[in-house]
Amino acid sequence: MPPQAAETSSPADAAAAPEGAAAPPEISTRQRYRGLLWLVAAAFFMQSLDSTVVNTAVPAMADALRETPLGMRSALTSYVLTLAVLIPASPWLCDRFGTRRVFGGAIVLFGLGSLLCGLSQTLTQLVAARVLQGMGGAALMPVGRYVLVRSIDRREFVRAMSTVATFGLLGSVLGPLLGGALVEYTSWRLIFLINVPVAIAGVWMNRHDMPEYRLEHANRFDLAGFLLFALASALLLTASELAGAEPVPWLQMAACGVVALALGAVYVWHSRRTPHPVADLSLLRVRNVWVSLAGGLFTRLGISGMFLLLMLFLQVGCGWSPLAAGLMMVPQALGSIAAKWMVNRALVHYGYRRLLLGNTLIVAVLLAAFAMFGPGTPPWVIALFTFCYGGFTGLQYTTMNTLIYHDLDISHASMASSMASTVQYLAMSFGIALSTLLMQALLRGHAPEDFVVAFRWTVLLLGLITAAASRVFGRLRPDRPAEALPSAG
Repeated sequence: MPPQAAETSSPADAAAAPEGAAAPPEISTRQRYRGLLWLVAAAFFMQSLDSTVVNTAVPAMADALRETPLGMRSALTSYVLTLAVLIPASPWLCDRFGTRRVFGGAIVLFGLGSLLCGLSQTLTQLVAARVLQGMGGAALMPVGRYVLVRSIDRREFVRAMSTVATFGLLGSVLGPLLGGALVEYTSWRLIFLINVPVAIAGVWMNRHDMPEYRLEHANRFDLAGFLLFALASALLLTASELAGAEPVPWLQMAACGVVALALGAVYVWHSRRTPHPVADLSLLRVRNVWVSLAGGLFTRLGISGMFLLLMLFLQVGCGWSPLAAGLMMVPQALGSIAAKWMVNRALVHYGYRRLLLGNTLIVAVLLAAFAMFGPGTPPWVIALFTFCYGGFTGLQYTTMNTLIYHDLDISHASMASSMASTVQYLAMSFGIALSTLLMQALLRGHAPEDFVVAFRWTVLLLGLITAAASRVFGRLRPDRPAEALPSAG
């Protein structure tokens, strides 16, 4: 990793600790960097708003673009895969150009991509615009996390992440409502255009509140490793897309899968022989790092596509309007927000191992229990159930996101943040592809009752996949969280 001594200081640091005087001990880092917390929260808000709004509008978008609802998965997976592919470049970009410039440029690209999404006339144009949107979004979350790790005291980090994630989850609350209302009363194109004013505000906040962390002499970028990783990821997603074709081109699908695995193996070999790899696999020697990444991968494979499936189930299978279906997602977001405030106490009481073991199994059971739903299920029952599901998944996400930093030295924070975000979005991309492919394979017709039956079997299978992640978290050592998190309360 780059030497810390070569980093430049930021204006925010200078303001917090003027020359010749230490910062007052009674002022917490959360108070000192309040503007930064708002900025990162705004970026998370923009991303979560975009993802939830799009899921709600998939049936209307499919109808406008003359596609099937399940055939719209490329508009979702292309964005998420772009995030995963480009995120490994974010540490080098920060070292070379500085966190303020990279974060500001990312906001501009995300806003421009959103504008082009709203103007798209075909699925191909929409996918291309989503890729541009993903190019901007690729730096938002990892750079935001990295700057928080660098700026916020370790004892306050869990609380700071919970606060930022909570404001980000406001986008999850507003997304379904806005998506349903805009689709039902105006146009689905506005679901993308609403990101533009948020991006403009983010650019202004970035100039005033983002600290400047960079290196005077950045290490050489691992271009060969980056290309190996990008090609392997793209080929794996291409194989999953081919699996949904009619008829399935088995030879092409197998070729993409084999070449992707070969490129992945070459990258492992390459990373051990380059001094500054795009993803430092040596960090996997730290138990909390590899458990966090592997457990997060399997968990998100099971639950990432649930939001989209539920939207299709309610609108196509049960005949609900977009606004009514969107309203059912609000309790899920509220449950996630409520859970964020309990993470600290839960970690103090149970520790990472027991909390992730038990909570993963609870999430798996709740996911499989969605199979009990049908067209006659009262809306209040669905709302109560989605609230509970949102609460436990929110607890799961925050706990997994903080585990990777638990025993890690600050010098590896940038790389760990990049790897965590990469695995997160890869898992989301393949999770969406997996859930839609399962539902497509189980769909025996195009009548509403066929969607209901396919939905029920799909969530049962996804619940089993999620439950398997608990075995990964079982590899964690028993911890003593009350000592590890002295500021928790």
